[in-house]
Amino acid sequence: MDWLKKIPIGQYVSGNSSWLRGIDPRIKLSWILVFLLSPILANSIWRISIALFLLFITFLSLLPPRIWWRSLVFLLFFSLIIGFLSIVLPASEASSELTIRAPDEIPGAIVMTRSWEIFKLGPFNFGGISLGPLIVDRRSAELGIKTSTLIFTVIHSVNLMLITTPPEDLVWAIKWFFSPLASLGVPMEKLSFQLLLALRFLPLVQEELQNLFRSVGVRAIEFRKLGLKSSLDLLVTLGERLLSNILLRAEQGADSLMSREGLWLSSQQLRPSIVVDPRYLWMNLGSIFLLLIAIILRCLYGTS
Repeated sequence: MDWLKKIPIGQYVSGNSSWLRGIDPRIKLSWILVFLLSPILANSIWRISIALFLLFITFLSLLPPRIWWRSLVFLLFFSLIIGFLSIVLPASEASSELTIRAPDEIPGAIVMTRSWEIFKLGPFNFGGISLGPLIVDRRSAELGIKTSTLIFTVIHSVNLMLITTPPEDLVWAIKWFFSPLASLGVPMEKLSFQLLLALRFLPLVQEELQNLFRSVGVRAIEFRKLGLKSSLDLLVTLGERLLSNILLRAEQGADSLMSREGLWLSSQQLRPSIVVDPRYLWMNLGSIFLLLIAIILRCLYGTS
């Protein structure tokens, strides 16, 4: 029942085996913004390209495969399922502009457009009930591609950054970007400290969830024999216990802060002093150069 520990989603994994750890966290955040914002109003080719580019970075990151391959396989499967459902399930009625007038109603009209239908199956009859036909057109195919690539790009890019970036460095980079707000009276030091506590709290939530799964496994509970109602009652009880344990951990953390008379540390104090390797300087410059190229390509060729 230790499968949660084998999938470090959103948790920093210490080590020095990857060149991604040497990239400045501010550059990583800039790349994350590109992965999050560039798919907006972008065509399908651009969305597929950034997903493939993200896979390329993952395979060349020199991270141990045990860190990312399980989460990657699960995320790919989940994204493909959501994309397939987006393709086959009808989202809305057909566009009225495609059925204004039939071509044969216009004398001498020459139809030069290609068919919007890509795949058609059915209709089906089950017990006198007519279902279908199942039609996949260009609009539904583009919707499936956009949905699946967006889910994969957003989740995997953020997860890859959290795996290779210590929480202290990440909070320091966020504070650096929002430092102009400090001149307006925004307490950035306190906000960054609260963000750091939230990032540090994620492993505790995973630990509590793992303990609940272990307790279910030790008691050899079989949901098939319990029935639907008993299984739902057990799941509700487990959810209540999980929430209770999480709130207890949060209260213990608050009590420890109060015992220190509300003492909090800035993100600069929590961030350890790191000796920058000269090799990482060229790596950071190359990352900035690739970032600028990605922005230019998005402006030139990524518009839908």
